[in-house]
Amino acid sequence: MKHGREVIVRPARSVRGTVELPGDKSISHRYAMLSGIAEGPSRLENYSTGADCASTLGCMRTLGVDWERKGNVIEVQGRGLALSAPAQQLDCGNSGSTIRMLSGIVSGQQFISEMVGDDSLSRRPMQRVIQPLTAMGAQIESREGRLPLRITGAHLKSIEYKMPVASAQVKTCLLFAGLFADGETQIEETLRTRDHGEVALRAFGAEIHRKSTGPGMIVRIRGGQRLRGLEAHIPGDLSSAAFFLCAAALFPDSQLILPNLLMNPTRARLLDILMQMGLRISVTSLEEIHGEMVGALQVEGGALKRVSIAGADSAALIDEIPVLAAIAPYTEHGLEVRDARELRVKESDRIATLCENLRRMGAMVEEREDGMRVPGKQNLSGAEIDSFGDHRIAMAFAIAALRARGETVIRGADAAAISYPAFFEVLEQLAER
Repeated sequence: MKHGREVIVRPARSVRGTVELPGDKSISHRYAMLSGIAEGPSRLENYSTGADCASTLGCMRTLGVDWERKGNVIEVQGRGLALSAPAQQLDCGNSGSTIRMLSGIVSGQQFISEMVGDDSLSRRPMQRVIQPLTAMGAQIESREGRLPLRITGAHLKSIEYKMPVASAQVKTCLLFAGLFADGETQIEETLRTRDHGEVALRAFGAEIHRKSTGPGMIVRIRGGQRLRGLEAHIPGDLSSAAFFLCAAALFPDSQLILPNLLMNPTRARLLDILMQMGLRISVTSLEEIHGEMVGALQVEGGALKRVSIAGADSAALIDEIPVLAAIAPYTEHGLEVRDARELRVKESDRIATLCENLRRMGAMVEEREDGMRVPGKQNLSGAEIDSFGDHRIAMAFAIAALRARGETVIRGADAAAISYPAFFEVLEQLAER
């Protein structure tokens, strides 16, 4: 199935089986950072296998945090709030999560850090963390709001900050910085984003206050709190599960079981959308572990209906929109996405790359500045697809290819390793032909 940097995906009749997913990336990033600044050891089982989360571990080691991998377990020896001055650059690879969230921690250290990344990450906007961290007292030099970042840490002061862009990464960055600030830091988001930062901080012993403002949320954290180590099993990654859920949605007789899956309410909107589209999903178990909801799903395919994604849903589903768009031509009435301009500043311009690849497969699609419209009742043909170095684009079109006429070649398919190295092997095992 694999040919160097290419993957060939053949059409399937259905998908069936059990999918044991690697640990959730959002939680893995946050647990790795917080275990480094906690007091005492942490044990993180089922840590994400993706390259992005490996970048976070690498940066923590550069900051003096000792950790060891034993199978799928990461054992971390926390240093407390004071880290070591890095002897080299903090290489964040392709990971926007690493650089944005970790910048909050190094801004509160009494040393200088230089944060770098690959070509893709170096094009992504960092002003959204530079501005509030500078207001808290850090000195940050950048290349016109982009990498590399040279951060001179300081004894931070608390701020009240209203986020201009809905971003869980920025919110987490400022909460982490708030641990090193005098007084209480307050962050207001007008659209509610994923709350993994708040949940993780509580799991490590921090006190967080949250107040709903309707569609948004105000979050407050007091500086100087000491964290304690954690022993945790990280639940399966829901964003990775999205690809297999959408694969199941393509075929009426598909059957999948997904155990130990993250079911965080700020992420589970995906399940609501897929059920609206016609996928039959049963939650067969549900429990709370370290503040996160974890469950098992049983999934059966069904007829695909129309769906629109806009407003708060666009923020909640920002990582899942690519695969929803990739299967949209097979739905009865198509897909409309609005208020998703953030897609343009991901690993690729995902609005442009989605439209480009859909057209290569023969689909009609209307590209808009903040989204797209994909008509339904279309047939796709196998084609040569470009991942544009973007893991979600590579995986999304592997799913679209399952119902296309003929084989699809995905170039740059190794981009999937950023989040899910085993993706194509798992997909091949599930596909029935």
